[in-house]
Amino acid sequence: MDMLKSGTDTLFVLLGAIMVLAMHSGFAFLELGTVRSKNQVNALVKILTDFAISTLAYFFIGYSIAYGVNFLPGAEHLAERNGYELVKFFFLLTFAAAIPAIVSGGVAERARFYPMLAATFILVGFVYPFFEGIAWNHRFGIQEWLMATFGAEFHDFAGSVVVHAVGGWIGLAAVIILGARRGRYSKEGRITAHPPSSIPFLALGAWILTVGWFGFNVMSAQEVGKISGLVAVNSLMAMVGGTLVALFAGKNDPGFVHNGPLAGLVAVCAGSDLMHPIGALVTGGIAGGLFVWMFTLTQNRWKLDDVLGVWPLHGLCGAWGGIAAGIFGVKALGGMGGVSFMSQLSGTLMGVVIAMAGGFAVYSLMNKLFGIRLDAEEEFNGADLSIHKISATPERESGW
Repeated sequence: MDMLKSGTDTLFVLLGAIMVLAMHSGFAFLELGTVRSKNQVNALVKILTDFAISTLAYFFIGYSIAYGVNFLPGAEHLAERNGYELVKFFFLLTFAAAIPAIVSGGVAERARFYPMLAATFILVGFVYPFFEGIAWNHRFGIQEWLMATFGAEFHDFAGSVVVHAVGGWIGLAAVIILGARRGRYSKEGRITAHPPSSIPFLALGAWILTVGWFGFNVMSAQEVGKISGLVAVNSLMAMVGGTLVALFAGKNDPGFVHNGPLAGLVAVCAGSDLMHPIGALVTGGIAGGLFVWMFTLTQNRWKLDDVLGVWPLHGLCGAWGGIAAGIFGVKALGGMGGVSFMSQLSGTLMGVVIAMAGGFAVYSLMNKLFGIRLDAEEEFNGADLSIHKISATPERESGW
């Protein structure tokens, strides 16, 4: 019976890993549709190669830092429970690999390829699993301290903070260090529009991410016996809330409409197993409005050239989700209880600080050692020329 249960859990987590793996194609198409046509090939290559580098970094380093498990030769646990630990690694890898996928959207169209891959290895191998281990594996006694101080641990069921806020705030650091795309803002303060190259591709990416998110959230239970339909319905309600608020706040702009559900889903990850569906609807709606407002503010007022708006979408909506779990998760507002607002606030701020510090440290180091910004010719031609040279066939040497 135990072996049967283990086999069922292994299949359950494997299906979740496959669904979240599919979400990475959503990241690719979302970026593909948002960037200018001359940068589309580069966007596709980045997402795939970032995932490959993330796999190596997490397999050899990151997973051990977060969970104390390694897969080096001689490890006796590899086949236990039908290889459950291996499949769990696969599932959590797809979360870890979301960090560079998130960053990629923010720094699109002006970042050098290989230095950014090097940064991916360090971030996924060291920075991300450091906070992951704190939040999800009781590393360094911080969860115990929160429990003793505020009566509850920091709760992040599916990664509003661990994955999305961390990725978004790392992305903000990278965007600041890189600076804006050439020609985006003039010295006189004028803004040059860079409209999306393909709304259909952008929409396809958003839909792939939205569908995959139900694996991202529901299968974060990691065992069949712990699965909860509440997580699925709360994900649905947050998605709907984010969509509708983004529709009205964004004045029917298709880019905002298709990012609205993503904002809602980012925000509901943390408390999706605790909230009442109405609380999830409100959480998602606030996230949809937050994304539209802050994306507009950062682009037009602050001149922060975050191409896909990854800081508002993941960084801010993820942080809001961590805090919202401490609001709508309490029994007084229809939630399941067992959370503390102060623990949620403390854990969220900790994630933001670690992400910003790690992001600035890694990208500053890469910038000093190799330079992470394309030169004027490379940026004008629309991609890192090293990718162009590798990818071009003789009859396509004139460009993409």
